[in-house]
Amino acid sequence: MARGFAAVPRARRFVLANATVPAVLLDEPPTSADGDGLLAVDLTVADGAIARIDPAGCRARLPKLDLDRGMVWPCFVDMHTHIDKGHIWPRRPNPDGTFDGALAAVAADRAGWDADDVARRMAFSLRSAYAHGTALLRTHIDSQPPQHTTSWPVFSDMRARWAGRVDLQGVSLFAIDAFLDEAYARDIVATVARHKGVLGAVTFMIPGLDRVLRRLMAAAADAGLDLDFHVDETGDPAARSLGAIAEAALATGFPGTIVVGHCCSLAVQRDSAATAERVAEAGLKVVSLPMCNLYLQDRAGARTPRWRGVTLVHELAARGIPVSVASDNTRDPFYAYGDLDMLEVFREAVRILHLDHPIAAWPAAVTRTPAAVLGRPDRGVIAVGAPADLVLFRARTFTELLARPQADRTVLRSGRAIHRRLPDYRDLDDLMGGAP
Repeated sequence: MARGFAAVPRARRFVLANATVPAVLLDEPPTSADGDGLLAVDLTVADGAIARIDPAGCRARLPKLDLDRGMVWPCFVDMHTHIDKGHIWPRRPNPDGTFDGALAAVAADRAGWDADDVARRMAFSLRSAYAHGTALLRTHIDSQPPQHTTSWPVFSDMRARWAGRVDLQGVSLFAIDAFLDEAYARDIVATVARHKGVLGAVTFMIPGLDRVLRRLMAAAADAGLDLDFHVDETGDPAARSLGAIAEAALATGFPGTIVVGHCCSLAVQRDSAATAERVAEAGLKVVSLPMCNLYLQDRAGARTPRWRGVTLVHELAARGIPVSVASDNTRDPFYAYGDLDMLEVFREAVRILHLDHPIAAWPAAVTRTPAAVLGRPDRGVIAVGAPADLVLFRARTFTELLARPQADRTVLRSGRAIHRRLPDYRDLDDLMGGAP
């Protein structure tokens, strides 16, 4: 909406008239939506909050912005990111685009991550997310010792600085076998608890995985922590830690929320239906990272990839499992691209995962579904009484919305349009060793 934010009324009360809203994003979805799940409404904003939601054409005698059927979404929720390692690509590219290449490149670069380096790259990432319309973001934080002693205090400071603009949640990230070290296990649990974070690890098939998972779940339960795992990010059908997590959760009766991300190998396992049933029974929440997985999975030299690298989102959702999609990495060795733009994530997810025909239910995957999983059901919905934190698009239909980047969108926070200036990559040149 290039002509947009200057036209948003500055009045205390006003109407966003003739808007198109995905019905699934309304707090109380009506039954009168069209075949794509879209509904025409007028939204009354008062004192920075949504005061009324009426069928389009209401006769309120208030200042109006006629959106001419343009879409209105709530601000986005990005529940799986890595803003502590974002934007290091210029100084540490992935030599071959593979998962192993990414691991090696990040490990080499991490040796130079002091507090200033991490803070500036985090802030750059958050400026991008905010400008694109994200209001709630969860980031994984590399927590291999001694990095956790640097990055977690930086995260806590960033969370305080960005409160009210982008609400932040942090998750530890370490290899599951690191939890075998009792001293480290105590230290990382205490660190995460002290910084009010979430306990997370990368799981893979190690001897005694079931035992380690149960021990980790017991430690998290004792500390009152939720869990968020990187799971089976591979095309190897022998990677079955997703099922192990489900079994451990059922065996321990873990009381908190368990998020499982990636789960790529599920798509190449013959008994995937049985695993999906156990995931549903255990109450796990799934997040797919389609852009990063498409980039990394099934790379083999000059050979064309044979699969898309993503998990079974339709089959999981059909079993009532909450399924979200998120950004994952941005401009680092795990993904050379990305800008924490959740509309881009949704657009590419629709194409990669076939979230269409109909699309109707899937806008929730970048809004209300991850918000509920992250314990913030107040986010990601358009509801009477909720803050008028909204994203306005000129696009009127899904085919218009997803055909273009929507760079002219308008983002409202508490009913006021923000200045959507994206940070310049030149701001990081000194961290990267100079201009490219």
